[in-house]
Formats: sequence, structure tokens, C-alpha cells
Amino acid sequence: MEPSFGWRHLVEIGLAEDIGHGDITTRAVLGESDPAAVGRIVAREPLVVSGLEVAEYVFQRVDPALRVTLLSADGGALGAGDPLLEVEGSSRSILAGERVALNFLGHLSGIATHTRRFVEALAGTGARIVDTRKTTPGYRYLEKAAVCHGGGHNHRFNLSDGILIKDNHIEAVGGVREAVVAAEANRPHHLVNIEVEVDSLEQLEEALASGAGVIMLDNMPPSMLRAAVARAGGRALLEASGGVRIETVREIAETGVDLISAGSLIHGARWVDIGLDLL
Repeated sequence: MEPSFGWRHLVEIGLAEDIGHGDITTRAVLGESDPAAVGRIVAREPLVVSGLEVAEYVFQRVDPALRVTLLSADGGALGAGDPLLEVEGSSRSILAGERVALNFLGHLSGIATHTRRFVEALAGTGARIVDTRKTTPGYRYLEKAAVCHGGGHNHRFNLSDGILIKDNHIEAVGGVREAVVAAEANRPHHLVNIEVEVDSLEQLEEALASGAGVIMLDNMPPSMLRAAVARAGGRALLEASGGVRIETVREIAETGVDLISAGSLIHGARWVDIGLDLL
């Protein structure tokens, strides 16, 4: 079930801003006619699919009489020329929904495709790639779903999903131990995870001594990450974070960390080329 902060309202916004007061080009070219047509959405380049449900909903909102047939699946890898879906019915309606459907597909499939590259770069290391809260406002649900379609994993969805003690929290209470002890005493229930961010080996030791089960190693170079893994000795789950790029993610994984979080899964992804052709 889509949560209250889901995506359907984004489709309404997208259609309203794109259609405006009506498609004057189609009105001018077709006049009073409205021939039946089949539109096929195809990949123009190799990609990993994400956003099919959204694209289908776009066409349904434009015209409930349109018939949409999915020809691929979210998470599927396609080559150039492979089809994603077909939509059949009114030419006017297909053309009215075309751009909004493609915008969602291009953006979300871009994230899934970019994430898949990270996943492939980590093959054999044992590390998992996870996303962050660096998402486009309003699009978090869709963008995090796209990460999963690419084979990545989601970190906490929002601030209510888990306790992540960052540098400003530590500064506010005077130290890593103080922050972890307070969080342990005040967490809503034992199922809420507690993670603490550290940026030095000294802070790591303090976090381990306080009993932190998950520790984020912030902006540490590979040499320091290896030292952190050795010092932790399996006593905590270790997450590397900060400035992770596709060019560096393998080296980070080979240090032995368990998780690698990368905001660039989303904000570093480019749109992929997807088009619609009337048949």
C-alpha cells in the first residue's frame, strides 16, 4: 500500500503543469479526429527499469479508457530498443500523457541503472550499498524504490525510522558515550536501531565501549577504514559514508566494512533515454 507521503499526487502535479490549458499542438494537427493508436515505450539505451507503476498510473489518470500492457518489470535489465510498456487507445490521450510518463521513467530508471553499477562493483566483497535521505523533496518514496530496483538497499526512510546519532547530536551532549547512553535510555522501544557516527578512531573506541551496535565511519580514507574494521573486531556493524563514488566504492568495500552509504545513488544519477513511438 502506498503511504500517505507516496507519489500519486506527484502525477497530478506533473500532468497539471505539462498539459496546462490543453495540448494545442495535437488539437491543431488532429482537428476533430481522434484515431485509435498504440504507443510503445522503449529503451533508447541499456538500462534498469524503475517506475512502471507510475507510468501506468499517468495514462490512467489522463484517460481511464487507455489500456496499458507492461512488457517489462521494475528491476529488469533492458537493452537499447527493448520495450517497457504499450498503451492503446485514444491518440490524444496517449500524447497528453507521454511526456509525464517518460519523465518519471527516465528519472527513476536512471537511479536504478546507476545503483546497479554500484552493486556490480561490490560483487564478491560482502559489503552492501545503501542510500541516504539525500532525495528530491516529495520523491523519496519513488527514489528509494528505484534504489531497490537497482539491487541496492534502503537506509532509514525518515527521522522516525531509527536513531542515527550524528556529529551535531554528539556536540550537543558533549561526547559519543553520552549520546549513545542517552539514546539507549530514551529510545521508544528495543526494536528501534541505534547508530552513531564517528570521524576518528578515538571516537570509534568510545562508541564500541558504549555498546553501539552500528557505527557510521564518516569520511574516513581506506587506510583508516581498515584500521577501524580491525579495532571493531566484529563487535559492531560498520558503515562507511561520505563522498562515495562509483570509482571509489570497490576500494572502500575491500576494507571489510559491512555497509556503504552513498547519497550519489540518487543525486549522482543521470536520466536515461526512454522514448514513446506510435505504432
